[in-house]
Amino acid sequence: MSLGRTKAVGLSGVNGFIVEVEAHVAGGLPGFVISGLGDSAVKQSPERIKAVSSLVAEMLVNQRRVTVNLSPAGRRKVGTGFDLAIFIAVAAAMNIVPAEVVREVVHLGELGLDGSVRGVTGVLPAAHAASLAGVRHVVVPAVNAAEARLVTGVEVHAVSDVRELVQRYRDLSRGLVVVPVEEPPRDEASVPRTSTDLSDVLGQAEAKIALEIAAAGGHHLLLAGPPGAGKTMLAERLPALLPPLEEDQSMSVTAIHSVLGLLEDVRLITRPPFVAPHHGASQSAIIGGGSGHIRPGAITQANCGVLFLDETPEFDKAVLQALRTPLERGSVTIARAHETVTFPARFQLVLAANPCPCGNGWGQGLDCTCSVAMRRSYFGKLSGPLLDRVDLQVHVQPPGLSLAAQPPGASTREVAARVAAARAVQRERWRGLLIDGWALNAHVPGSLLRSPAWALPASATAPLDRALDRGSISLRGYDRSLRSAWTVADLSGLQRPGRDQVELALSMRGQVGVAA
Repeated sequence: MSLGRTKAVGLSGVNGFIVEVEAHVAGGLPGFVISGLGDSAVKQSPERIKAVSSLVAEMLVNQRRVTVNLSPAGRRKVGTGFDLAIFIAVAAAMNIVPAEVVREVVHLGELGLDGSVRGVTGVLPAAHAASLAGVRHVVVPAVNAAEARLVTGVEVHAVSDVRELVQRYRDLSRGLVVVPVEEPPRDEASVPRTSTDLSDVLGQAEAKIALEIAAAGGHHLLLAGPPGAGKTMLAERLPALLPPLEEDQSMSVTAIHSVLGLLEDVRLITRPPFVAPHHGASQSAIIGGGSGHIRPGAITQANCGVLFLDETPEFDKAVLQALRTPLERGSVTIARAHETVTFPARFQLVLAANPCPCGNGWGQGLDCTCSVAMRRSYFGKLSGPLLDRVDLQVHVQPPGLSLAAQPPGASTREVAARVAAARAVQRERWRGLLIDGWALNAHVPGSLLRSPAWALPASATAPLDRALDRGSISLRGYDRSLRSAWTVADLSGLQRPGRDQVELALSMRGQVGVAA
């Protein structure tokens, strides 16, 4: 007997790495051992491969001593996607398929007991990792072939049954023509989406201005007001105001959805995602993690898009506090005993909160049934350090009946055009100055805005200086107000912010919880 080799791809977070699959088949006491730090799904692979091998002539795995190694052996391998690669490596070691043909091919897929090759998650980042490693041929399940073809630089081969794959490899070694496997048809019809135009929101002039500023500069936003005031309607319309994703952002967002198994429409995602988890979601669901396999959370799913936390004070306080570091860094690192994984998490945070638990504590609050202690406890979950990272904080009051007869405000298309123009100004201004390539005011370091080249005159920053001296804002709040002022200036067509823009930015950093 001999040694067979092929390739697979493991995933660490949303990034893939090449795995060399080595199989040694020899005589002696029958057994099937897999080394290389695989999880429980990988350790169960021998039972599936033994059952499938009985379908292939001359592949008597049950009568041989089989040793499989997944290299690098020190990196954790997760999932059933290694089944096909292990099967092919064993087949190559037993001369069932030509070893020289399969050695430089990546194989992905889960095996069914009937020999079928079933789809797996994370095919897009796996194929991308193969492309970056110089691999030119990738064999994937037929149901995942369209997803893998989103990656350029690799030739994708679909497979639906291992017996067909073995025969194709045998035909290739003889120089025969191989017929491609028929793939499931794709639904090319676009999925209809509910119309959510900004003009549908009545009144709320201040909240709409805040929404436009948030979209233009990438700022975080808090909307506080009674039920029915339109907080959710405003938040749901934010993604439509944002420009389409750039190519690298689109690939990153699509890869995240592939890992999560959410890529229903097999196309690159070109629009910013909108993620709105329930307030009962756990910290692992929001931030990422898990007991066995570390999975991305909602903040990673919202990467390059919007994370909306409705009824924010109803979320667990630990969940809200865990948002602080991702908001600053644009990424989140999950550490476990066996591995540490970093996920991208550059999102826009939109918070929505009622004025009190019963929701009636607005205006004179005559119908409110909440005590002072209940109010303090309710908004106490929104800690000062978290609110300090939210650039815009706006009160949303219920619109009156008189607004029903008024003409609608600016449409989503009109506001999106102004947002795109403001972002173009920012991209040109900060070109070459930002290390990570993000050209939005919200991501500009405060030290740069306070440097001599970009510092505003004392007459313009006087309101901020007084607020900082009184202790009503922190230095972080000072910098975030400067960023918002620059965005207001960009929307107004000004070269630099003046006192009016600074005062508007400062007015939108009020203590919402106290005022409510």
